[in-house]
Amino acid sequence: MTAGRFIALEGGEGAGKSTQARLLAEALRERGLDVVITREPGGTPGAEAIRSLLLHGVEGDEGVSWNPCAEALLFAAARSDHVHRLIRPALATGAWVVCDRYLDSSRAYQGGGGGLSEDDITVLHRIGSDGLLPDLTLLVEVTPEIAVERLARRDVDGTDRIGSRDSAYHARVARAFSAFAEAEPARFARIDGNGDPAATHALVLAALEPLLP
Repeated sequence: MTAGRFIALEGGEGAGKSTQARLLAEALRERGLDVVITREPGGTPGAEAIRSLLLHGVEGDEGVSWNPCAEALLFAAARSDHVHRLIRPALATGAWVVCDRYLDSSRAYQGGGGGLSEDDITVLHRIGSDGLLPDLTLLVEVTPEIAVERLARRDVDGTDRIGSRDSAYHARVARAFSAFAEAEPARFARIDGNGDPAATHALVLAALEPLLP
C-alpha cells in the first residue's frame, strides 16, 4: 500500500476554496482514490468545538474577538487534534486528504494579518502537529473586487468574527499568502480563482497532475 497524499487549499475570504475542495475530492474519487475531505479549523469533534469558539466567541464576551496570541494558540490546538486524529491516520491508510485551509492560513491570518511572528507560529505547529506539511498547497487567488462580490452573495446572514475584519486586515492576509508562494514555489501552486468554478477546477487539476497516479 502506498502512502496517501495531503493537499491543502488556501486563500483569502471569497476565493472559493470550499467549492474547489469539494470538486477536487469528487475528481479524485472518480479516479478510484480514497479521499478524505476536511477543513480547518475543524475536522474532528474537538477541533470543531474550537472552531465555534474562534469564529463565534462565547456567551458574555460582548462580541470581542480573541487577542492574536490566544487566537493562534486555539488554531494550533485545533490543528493538533485534527492532525493526530484524522489527517495522519487517513494518510497512513493510503487515502488522499483534501483540506480547506491549513498551516498557511495561520501564517497569513495570525501572522500577516495579526502581527505574530513567523517563528512563533512555526514553533506552535512543530509542537502541536509535528511540523506536518501538505504535499502541495493550492493557493486560490482572486481580485479584491471579485472577493467582495462573492462575499456579498454568500454572507447575506452575516459573517464570522474573522471574516468581518476590515479591508486593511484582509489586504495584509493576501500579501502574506502571496509572499509565501513566492518564497516556497516547490510547495505552492498558484491558482487563478477569478473565473467560474469549472475553470478554476481545471487549473487545480492541472497543478495536481504531477502527483496523480
